[in-house]
Amino acid sequence: MTEPKSPDARRETRAPFFAYCSIERTIGEGGVARNRVEIVPHLSNSSGAAHGGLLMTMLDSALAGAARSIVSDDHGMMTIDMQAAFLTPGRGVLTGEGRVVRGGKTLIFCEGEIRNEAGHIVARATGVFSPRRPRAEKP
Repeated sequence: MTEPKSPDARRETRAPFFAYCSIERTIGEGGVARNRVEIVPHLSNSSGAAHGGLLMTMLDSALAGAARSIVSDDHGMMTIDMQAAFLTPGRGVLTGEGRVVRGGKTLIFCEGEIRNEAGHIVARATGVFSPRRPRAEKP
């Protein structure tokens, strides 16, 4: 038998893939969410900079986290569309931030960026997200 989840269980859980990518995620509040990662060899591309897939994951996490912060706790978030631009190679510690631009019942529009330690933008993105209720667990 599984333990009942606390009211804040959704906010306590995270996708295992974030741990695999070493992304430290902070829970979003008020339409803003942040995350960070230190670029180490297994997260880099052949030139030693952050792998583009890692940057996309950071952006998706930050934008979806921002979207999640404005809906009730029993909802998850599904990425509908995301557009990204890579501006400069990411090295060292990178910080991502996502912000809600406009929130509705079925679609939430977000924007955000990843910055390096000097504050320069490494990548930026816009995205559209849809709140989803969790599926009922099967007995």
